[in-house]
Amino acid sequence: MRKIRDVLRLSAEGLSTRQIAASLAIGRTTLRGYLDRASELGLSWPLPPEMSDTDLERLIYSRTARDVPNRATLPDWTHIHCELRRKGVTLSLLWEEYRADHPEGYGYSRFCELYTRWEGRLSPVMRQRHPAGERLFVDYAGHTINVIDPMTGEVRPAQLFVATLGATNSTFAEATWTQSLPDWIASHVRAFGFFAGVTAQIVSDNLKAGVTRACFYDPAVNRTYVDLAAHDDAADPSLRHR
Repeated sequence: MRKIRDVLRLSAEGLSTRQIAASLAIGRTTLRGYLDRASELGLSWPLPPEMSDTDLERLIYSRTARDVPNRATLPDWTHIHCELRRKGVTLSLLWEEYRADHPEGYGYSRFCELYTRWEGRLSPVMRQRHPAGERLFVDYAGHTINVIDPMTGEVRPAQLFVATLGATNSTFAEATWTQSLPDWIASHVRAFGFFAGVTAQIVSDNLKAGVTRACFYDPAVNRTYVDLAAHDDAADPSLRHR
């Protein structure tokens, strides 16, 4: 209630909503809600001296959730869940499409929160524990990126190498021309330099430069890749192949 009083006081003094929000450390949406509700009730600063915090709270929050119309249209979560399986489709992109059709709809953070809650009811999940410094997950992204020569205008596709630490999700990414063994090994070396260290284990996918023969129990890992791990005192990648 103290903040509502301060909002009314500062607004009466002529401060903008941006200035008030920064001064009181509250969101502008919440701030506008206070001002709109006060305007509906005919409240202005200074408040009557006999009005206590309890009286002010009862006035401001008198409407229950059932009294306030739900203006936001609920997204079609089933459709969104199916669309996310397509390559290149992200939750941010789907939210933009949702807001284009429903301008009054949920904000992005609330949209993500509601989707995560809905998805959590689909099936059980398994939590994986990643101690700090234990695993580095490496692979190439599914899509290439176009590199344009500024002199000639030539467009050339490049591969996107990605390395992510399991414990922190800290990520290193770089573009290379190929997925060949030299580029694969060199990207690892630069990733280690970026992280300023080497993890105990390196976890790769079925990339040809890393795994010469895929097998769940006994994959054959490229010898140069094994030598890289041994040189940096990391576990043999074949032991942590996924």
